[in-house]
Amino acid sequence: MSIQSIGSDYRNLVELNYQLYNGLFLTLPLDAVQQTGVLLPLLEEACRDGLAAGADPAQIVSDFFASHRPEFDEEEQAAFLFKVVQYVERQIVLVDALEDAAFEKIHDTVQGNELHRLAARAGADNLQDELLALLDRFRARVTLTAHPTQFYPGTVLAIITDLTDAIRKQDISRSRNLLQQLGNTPFFNKEKPTPLDEAVNLGWYLGNIFYPAIGRIHARLAEQLSGDYRPNPRLLSVGFWPGGDRDGNPLVTASITAKVAAKLRDLVLSCYHKDIRKLKRRLSFAGVYERLEEIEHRLHRELVNELDAAYSSPEQLIAELEEIRGTVIEKYQSLYLNQLDSFLLKVRTFGFHFASLDIRQDSRMLAASLRQAVEHNPNQFPANFESLDYDKKVDFLLSFKGDTHWRSFEGSFEGDTHWPEAFGRDTHWPEGSDEIFADTMNSLVRMREIQQGNGELACHRYIISNCRGPLDVATLLALLRGTGWAEPAVDIVPLFETIADLNQAGEIMRGLYDDPRYREHVRRRDCKQTVMLGFSDGTKDGGYVTANWSIFKSKEDITRVSRAAGVEVHFFDGRGGPPARGGGSTYQFYAALGRTIESNQIQLTVQGQTISSHYGAKEAAEHNLRQLLAAGLENNLYDQTEREIDLQQRELLEKLSRISFECYQQFKSHPEFLPYLQQMSTMSYYGQSNIASRPPRRGGGGEEDFEDLRAIPFVGAWGQLGQNVPGFYGLGTALKQLKEADRLQDLKNLYRRSRFFRTLVGNSMQSMSKANFELTAYMAEHPRFGEFWRLIHDEFRLSREMVLEISGQRKLLEDNPASRLSIELRQRIVLPLLVIQQFAFMRINRGDRKQSNRSRYEKLIVRCMFGNINASRNSA
Repeated sequence: MSIQSIGSDYRNLVELNYQLYNGLFLTLPLDAVQQTGVLLPLLEEACRDGLAAGADPAQIVSDFFASHRPEFDEEEQAAFLFKVVQYVERQIVLVDALEDAAFEKIHDTVQGNELHRLAARAGADNLQDELLALLDRFRARVTLTAHPTQFYPGTVLAIITDLTDAIRKQDISRSRNLLQQLGNTPFFNKEKPTPLDEAVNLGWYLGNIFYPAIGRIHARLAEQLSGDYRPNPRLLSVGFWPGGDRDGNPLVTASITAKVAAKLRDLVLSCYHKDIRKLKRRLSFAGVYERLEEIEHRLHRELVNELDAAYSSPEQLIAELEEIRGTVIEKYQSLYLNQLDSFLLKVRTFGFHFASLDIRQDSRMLAASLRQAVEHNPNQFPANFESLDYDKKVDFLLSFKGDTHWRSFEGSFEGDTHWPEAFGRDTHWPEGSDEIFADTMNSLVRMREIQQGNGELACHRYIISNCRGPLDVATLLALLRGTGWAEPAVDIVPLFETIADLNQAGEIMRGLYDDPRYREHVRRRDCKQTVMLGFSDGTKDGGYVTANWSIFKSKEDITRVSRAAGVEVHFFDGRGGPPARGGGSTYQFYAALGRTIESNQIQLTVQGQTISSHYGAKEAAEHNLRQLLAAGLENNLYDQTEREIDLQQRELLEKLSRISFECYQQFKSHPEFLPYLQQMSTMSYYGQSNIASRPPRRGGGGEEDFEDLRAIPFVGAWGQLGQNVPGFYGLGTALKQLKEADRLQDLKNLYRRSRFFRTLVGNSMQSMSKANFELTAYMAEHPRFGEFWRLIHDEFRLSREMVLEISGQRKLLEDNPASRLSIELRQRIVLPLLVIQQFAFMRINRGDRKQSNRSRYEKLIVRCMFGNINASRNSA
């Protein structure tokens, strides 16, 4: 489908329908609608025209009230603005539903089905056998995180799903009722969710989206590849962080981890129970129906807590289903066998765990736990352990056998001397014992218990955040063995995040592989090693260009040393929503990786609005999962010149990275950098949003430190300002300097020939297309921050000018009309919220002495955050 056709479809199916359904919304008997519906278009016009004329947000809002509601006092004005926020939030939901309903057309999922196209191409090229072999060994995993970037509660997500269906069926009456329901449904949490709440909320996607979508992808592959396709249950899987990610979140405890694992088991058994009931409707044969009924009964008894475990393992259930399958083939002419096979594949895929629960902790917390272990177990460590040099500590920790349980302190633990008994009661740490040590050791024992109950895949990875070297990995391995787990069935996953750590990641892995004791651990893990790379902190640390290039080179380095060691490395990408945090086009990103980077697996995190926008509807989920598979399979099946980076391109990318890094470092070291974010942005308000259990920064109280600041509030704050700095800063300066060095044609060639660079530039275009510097133009004259604002604005204009020049496009995202038009529509709808938020900031910054007024405007800032983030779908 042509770019013009996609643009036309978007205008007809989304923009025009938005006008229709928004008009319908205006007729509803809702208090917020009646009070704001008539005035909102006037406010939208006032915001648009006012900003274009150079008015600041405070003046725009003041003039609006003077013209349309002069009788309102300050309190009444604020109340009206809250009504505007509520109305706009629901307009954004309407756009979400309209886009989801039109997803297949505006994303051209038929012609744009890269997986279907790849299978057809492989058949034409006589490579079908190679593709089948590849499908048998390839893996893709999407990991759902609970990072605080999602503002829709579960009730609203359900309405979006139903509204999408009603719009697709053109059911106006049902749509009207759903819009009225939407108008009466709260959009925010009055209290912070617990980690268990987050797990339950994300569980909706597991049961309603991933469970059916993965099955359908297998079914369509089987249709296209005919009888030769043998489904690989591990081809597509889901990872899960809520309840396991304790990095900086003190609310995630070992007890919570166990409860989340139990909840995941309940969720998947509920899905199985429903499918068994459906199977009984078709497989009503003698000797089959009765056995299905028994399975249904056993699952039901566990779900209502009448039975501890319906089955001891997934294999036991699979064995029963295989016997039933044999009966259907032998006695009933294989009637409805495809439905039974589809269910069997789901059981093999999701087991009793549904999604693999990852455990994650910061390396500094593991080091603190080790210090406690040394203190409480002096007889199991050298007397001078703390004073040993780095290599000797690594040597000792890798040598630790784990044949004796460590104790928490000198003396017995309520009569128990072994970890398992102590943890079995899951409580009662004595007063004065270290909570970090307690939770660390408890969580490791829980991993083993979860594996015993739900299978090894239920909880088999421990991610070390902020990993700095072999000592961090050796520490975790020793802690695991300190629980009495001599040969832990755990994949230890180092997470490299800062630019310095990314640059030395290859050497760190070489050092680990060279140690025979760690190699033995890897051998027991099937000679496979997972390494996680963090885009978010990399961008925060080194800027957009350098983070992306450093991660690319780090993957090359780690691939090289892993291949030399005979280890198959798997990369797990910590990708957030916006390009500044590794977001953007997932297919283009993975399709850009060449032969120098191992790609037998694709693993990535998705979070917040990215979950709802990419996987919130079945059609979208299937499309995005297919694209993910296609990118990885294509990399392994075909050689493509545009994926490989030659010496000249590498030299150019190195220069771009160096110049942009220097530019970003100068910007970050500006004396007003952190004060600007603290005083002029929403960065300090993320903790008040009640959207996630995790604090907005690592560490405890005290003065705010940039290193402890999490990437989500950092990137999100720039998005709320309409500046999106992390998605472009330094790119324009780097391109300009190379242009002045007579390298413009080389840059154009790089854009045309390198898929990696083209994706990098395209994703940056997406960030810049969401910027609106008119919104904060008033800051140019700020007595303290004016010069700093102009610095940002100049780099933005330069970056926009340069990417258009090297790409040959006349406007940002000219080659991606669906994305461009969606951004334009959403930005137009959300403009009043952006102006209201800046208005509230200006009122606070003017120094109003009345605490009640300040509190009112702070609440307004936070409420505007909700709509702003949901509108952008990938701003944080």
